[in-house]
Amino acid sequence: MAPRIVVAGSANMDLVGLAPRLPRPGETVLGDDFLMMPGGKGANQAIAAARAGGSTVFLGAIGSDAFGVNLNARLHAAGVDMQHVRTSYGASGVAVIMVDHGGENSILVAPGANNSFVGLTPAEQAAIAAGDVLLCQQEIPVETVIEAARVARDGGTRMILNAAPARALPDELLACIDLLVVNEVEALAVTGGDRIDVPGLLALVPRVVLTLGGNGSRYADRDGRDETVPAFHVEVTDTTAAGDAFTGALAVAWAEGRDLVEAVRWANAAGAACVRRMGASNALPTRDEIEQVFRAG
Repeated sequence: MAPRIVVAGSANMDLVGLAPRLPRPGETVLGDDFLMMPGGKGANQAIAAARAGGSTVFLGAIGSDAFGVNLNARLHAAGVDMQHVRTSYGASGVAVIMVDHGGENSILVAPGANNSFVGLTPAEQAAIAAGDVLLCQQEIPVETVIEAARVARDGGTRMILNAAPARALPDELLACIDLLVVNEVEALAVTGGDRIDVPGLLALVPRVVLTLGGNGSRYADRDGRDETVPAFHVEVTDTTAAGDAFTGALAVAWAEGRDLVEAVRWANAAGAACVRRMGASNALPTRDEIEQVFRAG
């Protein structure tokens, strides 16, 4: 039986421009190509989890515009259960993404309908309680993330927070997190320090995964385990959704009962499989693609 993953988060339409380099402030750079595709960290991680083999439910809000129709269709086509998704009158969330030829990117997000996702209905709460893992990010109102985390705790559902975008976390949310996933910038925001402090993170949550880009990932927990998991090296086209591929795959692997270090290794393979293609949701790898990278390791 496929592991049950519930993702509560954002859905955006990604407007992606490819150029030889990213523009400096005040500068216009002539681009090479333009793509429009569904994205948002919540939607991306829901698609990533579904493609990685999870039975995935998405909780969130989309707009009543054409972007919202496209978002709903794309997630449904990826195998994500969309029955609980809300439609808010007005604009959907939009992300404007610039990508250079080296695969680096710069992103501006206008939340749109994502800001209307406040409070959970009884049906949404029941979906969380029925899951094996709840996966949240920080592109929706924090009060909704806190409520979802509390429902997960009370229902016995493990909770993963991908603390992106970077910001400090309220105590009531920290108390419900089973596994925190952060990159180096996000780790600094959570602890409020000027250097990476894994012991400081473990004082707040029981388990931490620190993603290190091309250097892999680091897993640590309160039982004293602290291991660096090497990256899988592939040719990089676009890093836009690598973190979402990683986190969605990690949720599936943990829900399947894998040891967490092994789950992180498999998630590293998912991130590597993702960066080989341009875009966000369209670049998220299937389970077979993850396994190919993992086995070639």
